[in-house]
Amino acid sequence: MTCTGLAKNLIFAQNFLSMSQSSIPSKGPISNFMAHHYKHFNAAAMVDAAKGYEQHLTEGGKMMITLAGAMSTAELGKSLAEMIRQGKVDIISCTGANLEEDIMNLVAHSHYKRVPNYRDLSPQDEWDLLENHFNRVTDTCIPEEEAFRRLQKHIYKIWKDADTAGERYFPHEYMYKILLSGELKQYYEIDPRNSWMLAAAERNLPIVVPG
Repeated sequence: MTCTGLAKNLIFAQNFLSMSQSSIPSKGPISNFMAHHYKHFNAAAMVDAAKGYEQHLTEGGKMMITLAGAMSTAELGKSLAEMIRQGKVDIISCTGANLEEDIMNLVAHSHYKRVPNYRDLSPQDEWDLLENHFNRVTDTCIPEEEAFRRLQKHIYKIWKDADTAGERYFPHEYMYKILLSGELKQYYEIDPRNSWMLAAAERNLPIVVPG
């Protein structure tokens, strides 16, 4: 399993193990399945980490989630957004790509292109994707026009307004302003509850985006 895949499964496990403790008296079916089957190697380590996370929160601890790799394009928001809404995340450190790609998925999901045979692509295949304005992330292509260009004018305006006013913001704060303004609702193509950036904006969660 790749590091990205393990990280996604770990957050998924943490989500359900911790939610089941707070929402119902006994563990839910996913937690019970994991406790019964995930006994060794990375699987067992994932259960241990999830239990440690649960205990940490129960004792009043704070949690930082770190995101690298193409986690937003992998639709991590389906589990991470709910964790944020439930107050199980206090701060996030992530790449700039994860910051923007969650919003791209929010506004352009139906235009994404999957390439299952990405390992076998020739240089010409790669060039053809690029020429058709598809930016490949492993087996998933982000559509340039519907994702990048759709957001570009909104981002440029908010940057320009801040510059004119002599104001400076962190990268996530610009994104929060756009999301909370509601001007992107016209483009939504997924359930907004599955956008972790939108959930973070609603809670004004601090995000660290390293240079």
